[in-house]
Amino acid sequence: MSLQQLKDDARYTYADYCKWDDHFRCELIRGVIYVDGQPFDGQPPIAAMMAPAPLWGHQKISGELYRQLANFLKGKPCKIFHPPFDVRLNVDSEDDTTVQPDLVVICDQSKLSGTGCKGVPDMVIEVLSPSTARQDRVVKFNLYGQAGVREYWIVDPDSKTVQICILEDGRYFATAFSDTGTAPVRVLPGCEIDLHEVFAE
Repeated sequence: MSLQQLKDDARYTYADYCKWDDHFRCELIRGVIYVDGQPFDGQPPIAAMMAPAPLWGHQKISGELYRQLANFLKGKPCKIFHPPFDVRLNVDSEDDTTVQPDLVVICDQSKLSGTGCKGVPDMVIEVLSPSTARQDRVVKFNLYGQAGVREYWIVDPDSKTVQICILEDGRYFATAFSDTGTAPVRVLPGCEIDLHEVFAE
């Protein structure tokens, strides 16, 4: 299916998502297409093609978080993944939500299938960028909490802080950490992330 055939007022499922052009990088949230953090507005294809590459600072932070987590998880059952990696949050119901977080930790390997995860991951990390900051702080904050993601990290390159959201009784409780210390990973007992290294210039 090409972009010309997509409509901004339609609702889609993962089955539709799989038919779209490979170069159309997007997410699907409750049936709505999002491109680079914004709802798809039905503009001509050239305006909604693959989003530009993230800023290098975003890539560096994401890469350092991946490195530290992957080192801790070596030889352990939990695994860490980076995009492109489809996370189908409500695969057992509408299957109308497929996101590609910056980093995902999955401990139940039975959820791994095909191009990603069928179900709710244990941990999600999103690194903010100018175009996706509101999406990550509001839309995905609510989305991940309602889906049951146990730990959600919102990483802010500008302020060099991490907001760690822990799910308790169906809602997130957040704690902020700065680049001067370490941050514990609750879903991975014994794991601590060196934030000075994460945000190092």
